[in-house]
Amino acid sequence: MCSLNNIEQKWDKVLEDIVDYVIGFDVESNSKEAMETAFLALFDTIGCGFLGLKFVGCTKLMGPTIPNTRIPGGCRVPGTDYQLNPIEAAFNIGCMNRWLDFNDCWLANEWGHPSDNIASILSVAEYISNDNISKSKKPLIMKDILCAMIKCYEIQGILALDNSFNKIGLDHVILVKIASTAVACHLLGGSRIQILNALSNAFIDGHPLRTYRHFPNTGSRKCWAAGDAASRAVQLSLISMSGEMGYPTCLTAPKWGFYHVYMSDQPFQFNQRSNYSTYVMENILFKVLYPAEFHAQTAIECAIQLHSIFQEKGGLNSVESITIETTEPSIRIIDKRGILRNPSDRDHCLQFMVSIALLFGELKSSHYEDQVAIKDTRIDLLREKITCIENVQFSLDYLNPDKRSIANSITILFKDGETHNNQIEYPIGHRKRRSEAIPLLKEKFLNSLNSTLFTSSSTDQIKNLFENPSKFNNLSVLDFMSIFSLSIASTPIS
Repeated sequence: MCSLNNIEQKWDKVLEDIVDYVIGFDVESNSKEAMETAFLALFDTIGCGFLGLKFVGCTKLMGPTIPNTRIPGGCRVPGTDYQLNPIEAAFNIGCMNRWLDFNDCWLANEWGHPSDNIASILSVAEYISNDNISKSKKPLIMKDILCAMIKCYEIQGILALDNSFNKIGLDHVILVKIASTAVACHLLGGSRIQILNALSNAFIDGHPLRTYRHFPNTGSRKCWAAGDAASRAVQLSLISMSGEMGYPTCLTAPKWGFYHVYMSDQPFQFNQRSNYSTYVMENILFKVLYPAEFHAQTAIECAIQLHSIFQEKGGLNSVESITIETTEPSIRIIDKRGILRNPSDRDHCLQFMVSIALLFGELKSSHYEDQVAIKDTRIDLLREKITCIENVQFSLDYLNPDKRSIANSITILFKDGETHNNQIEYPIGHRKRRSEAIPLLKEKFLNSLNSTLFTSSSTDQIKNLFENPSKFNNLSVLDFMSIFSLSIASTPIS
């Protein structure tokens, strides 16, 4: 009876557009650039995960829900020897990839990190590939992973262009759940109606508040929220594959629909782009050099370039004041004063990040830890001298689809009356600086291998794959996950 009702009821167009894109769009034949960028994004994200495994705050959340359990032939987690069910694997992969806020980014009316979807893609792809093998069918190949990534990026990014979930208090991982659910269900072999069912359940699901990203509650949930969303997407996809019903007017239903409950009856807007293609992957923002909230990237680069002048003039005691001109979203997210209670608080404080860059001439994940942030009293003293103000033109250019810049300007007024200014419009991870970024992204990934427990032969195998993309596309997902995971006999992550 439920299925008949769903067939008779017309589905919301937003859901149908997403599902038709997932099922029908041929990524590979439409954009070579998107495929090449997806290759970089995959390795970059896994490398971020390897770096995350160095932190106990991350690894304490990982592994099977029931300690010391292992699923033979289960889904693997890069850099570990875990074998898990796909729901747990998605959480684990999402947690490690996102822990250091170093993976790629998308900025529009809504913000987010489309590479968060890789967690659901890899776990589901390995799960269905193992199932295929058991039925004498072929496993998925890595080209399928890249295509799935591009579609997840596109769904998340297009919904973010004109729709601000943060302004109604919801966290951007809602879009990870939505994009991952549609694509994961498709990877599982879902029919059009099964993907619609799954996607509708993703929209009506409970959604996290942004409070864990903002004063006074900033905390480490922002590091595992993506894993939570990815794992929920896998669970909803599997539920749909069992034959569970969906909710055709989950967005538009009077009184109880998403639009009424969350958006004062205003529908999603698609003013900048109304069609899904490969736009988001082609324009994705990479965090190349600095593990920091993306609105701060050009400010950090400015500050590092001013570091030598700052030092020559006498450092902290020579500074009268510092003014940072930035965008409106930057003011809203990372303009913070007062006590910063933990690393998650610090990597979302513009004044803190700029202070580190001026004092040390660099910014690393270790700078957010208590050993530096609390013990070096210069940091808070310098923070107090920094004022952040909105530059209206920066904010306009930020939302201009022809520019999509993320500008920052820093002006230091020294006590002797001398001023020094630096302004950068586009961060190094921007599409306009892609050729400059690619060698650095490759270096970033290769350096991440130094933090792993891989043997030298395994590391060489990974490097060879990374440096020879032609070998990558037709590699099976099972072989890829095997290369990137520790054997059971290896030292476990603890």
